[in-house]
Amino acid sequence: MPMPDGGGSGRATVPAMRSPDDGGSGRASVPPAPPAAEPPASAPPPPPARPARRRAGLLVGLAAVLVLALAAAGVVLVKPGPVAGWLGQAEPTPTASTDPPEPAPGEVLAVFGTGAVTPTPDGLRAVLDPLVGVDVLGPSVHVAVVDVATRELLYGRDPQTPTVPASTTKLITAATVLATRGPAYRIPTRVVAGAAPGEVVLVGGGDPTLAINATGSYPGAGRLDQLAAQVKQALGGVAPTRVTVDSSLFPKPLYGPGWDPDIPTGGFASPITALMTDGARIDPKDTVKGATRYENPDVAAGRAFARALGLPAAVVSAVTRGSAPAGTSPAGTSAPPADATASPDTATATNPGTELGRVESPPMGRLVEFMLADSDNVVAEALARQVALARNQPASFDGAAAAMDAVVAELKLAADQSTLSDGSGLSRNNRISPELLTDVLALAADGTRPELAGIFAGLPVAGWSGTLSERFGNQTASAAVGVVRAKTGTLTGVHAIAGVVTTTQGRLLAFAVLADQVPVGLEQAQPPLDRIAAALATCGCGS
Repeated sequence: MPMPDGGGSGRATVPAMRSPDDGGSGRASVPPAPPAAEPPASAPPPPPARPARRRAGLLVGLAAVLVLALAAAGVVLVKPGPVAGWLGQAEPTPTASTDPPEPAPGEVLAVFGTGAVTPTPDGLRAVLDPLVGVDVLGPSVHVAVVDVATRELLYGRDPQTPTVPASTTKLITAATVLATRGPAYRIPTRVVAGAAPGEVVLVGGGDPTLAINATGSYPGAGRLDQLAAQVKQALGGVAPTRVTVDSSLFPKPLYGPGWDPDIPTGGFASPITALMTDGARIDPKDTVKGATRYENPDVAAGRAFARALGLPAAVVSAVTRGSAPAGTSPAGTSAPPADATASPDTATATNPGTELGRVESPPMGRLVEFMLADSDNVVAEALARQVALARNQPASFDGAAAAMDAVVAELKLAADQSTLSDGSGLSRNNRISPELLTDVLALAADGTRPELAGIFAGLPVAGWSGTLSERFGNQTASAAVGVVRAKTGTLTGVHAIAGVVTTTQGRLLAFAVLADQVPVGLEQAQPPLDRIAAALATCGCGS
């Protein structure tokens, strides 16, 4: 059974999926109380009191790489909560009507280089061995700690052993999609004229964030109501008589190999189709893990589009799957037209295959943030398929896994330390070594591949945001609050964490801890992982 990567203690029962109509007759049931909601990364809560830090300095290094990479791509960096402080920007002056300013966080993205004292292997062993060897983590715990500046392995416990990674898989997904698509790429959703008179075809390009209207789940998403307005204008006010959805870009199966059997009804993922709205959520504002999702997300999106066109109920209910006219490029593989705002001449608008409208997702860098901050499984699977499309592979689970493995090798990383079956980490067939995860993080940090720096914008901050917002509350782990960025991973019996941390002496380390035979539950397994990260934050370990 998959478990949440953040607060909560898992799911005692699960909500059912429903048929495409909002009030449909599918297998609906009243969902149980979901795991505790994780606040979105764009609006983190005020952090708990932080221990005083003994270091200060200009925040360059990763922050500079991130800003330059995204700026070069034309992407506006959305700074959640205290990130302006991390980037050296002044906080806005509060007025009488605003809340008091948040306290400045510790240095998450700090200077790294050869000037700071590097922890020694012997020093790290003395500190980490007792923490890694605790009984609650079980007999299969694999660890890597790497100095980012030198790529030296400072601490290892079977670091090259492929291990079930759970959601730390998303670090590989993030790196490979940023490497292939780039941070500025946007996923299109299009409407073309159908082969039959009066038919329009909604062509899915694989954008999981597509919204019905302004109340969508993901900020800045493309919207069906705006797409409908484009189509109406293109048709000169002539209403379509039929809506067809083409979601053929993503072939079956809809669920991943190695997924737990309750995932189709558990709400932690959805059928992975090339067309959906709001990550297939029935309620766009139900953003907690375990949200009830559509059983047929593509048909549900088509019916929402038909309603946005103002078509009669009979036409809405008649929406079916089909194909765009022959010769129409799949939405996920075509480039935008030279003038994406231009409408077709009304005389040619009904010619089969004519594009009648187009909306696009937020830029890829933002999609990676959505995926990492809240461990969004649906977004992860959609991005894995973008890697497949970029490498001319089928946009399926197998095609995405093969493409991601190939891109890992292209990045000159140890592809033999990875075997993937999906992009989200829900599959128990996945195997990734801790050393590969730390190598990905080090590569993203060192500036040689600036497009990968977007990974750090999405990584949750300990005790502050995303899936780490409710972690590190224990006094023995509180030193990590605000100074660790990491991706978590959780399945029943599998607990993992991988990220970056700056030591008290100013050295930037990448670390990964993967445990895949954990005999205890979430509440007992997470604190030992937190203590390991906190030990790295406080450890001088110079001897």
